[in-house]
Amino acid sequence: MWAAVAVGCGLGAVVLTCLFTVPQAFVGIVAIAVAISTFELAGALRRAGGINVALVPVLVGGQAMVWLSWPFERVGLLAAFVVTILGCLIWRFRDGVSGYVRDVTSSIFVAAYVPLFASFAAMLVVPADGVYRILCFLIGVVCSDTGGYAAGVLFGKHPMAPLISPKKSWEGFAGSMITGTVGGALSVTLLLHGQWWQGVLLGAALVITSTVGDLVESLIKRDLGIKDMGNLLPGHGGLMDRMDSLLPSAVVAWLLLRLFIPA
Repeated sequence: MWAAVAVGCGLGAVVLTCLFTVPQAFVGIVAIAVAISTFELAGALRRAGGINVALVPVLVGGQAMVWLSWPFERVGLLAAFVVTILGCLIWRFRDGVSGYVRDVTSSIFVAAYVPLFASFAAMLVVPADGVYRILCFLIGVVCSDTGGYAAGVLFGKHPMAPLISPKKSWEGFAGSMITGTVGGALSVTLLLHGQWWQGVLLGAALVITSTVGDLVESLIKRDLGIKDMGNLLPGHGGLMDRMDSLLPSAVVAWLLLRLFIPA
């Protein structure tokens, strides 16, 4: 537990330092996280499922998605993603016919699930108030995770999805919703000068996407028969095990903040 807390605080300190010194460096943090998470997920698919992800096109294309989404936003992201798909289709030629559809579809899944989703976090930093947009996104996810964990430990009795994640409870989800909406309302009003109801909606949406992201990765790990995606972070498993709630939440945070508070 203490190792997990120390690692989480350390990662948070690195992100906050970058945001308040050189905000553009946050894009580099996203790029590094994407590379490590992609490698972990592809490795888990290969070891446990015998699936050969087209790792070179996905890694290179993932970096292109992140870095092109910074100056060119959606146009750069879409162009890089489409070229990555084409690269996966061609790269897999070298291994012949057997398993072609399985490997290519898995490669495209990894490219979409990790770098495509993560690039929306990189796009949050582009506007003049990008630092505060990222903080609203991170505060919402952290409040959701913290509130859900505390409420689940203290009051959890009714499993939400026992076949997928036995420890996740409806009481924990209620705790996530309370802390997430409060965190969203405070961060949006104080940091971006938005309306309180916009913060509540953002917080609620992030709670839902964080929960869905957690369940999706649990499904993937159960399907593969593994406990963690890796062992890079003491007390956490792999980096991908910490990215599960952040990836879909980044998409929703970018969409809602762009809608509520246009740059």
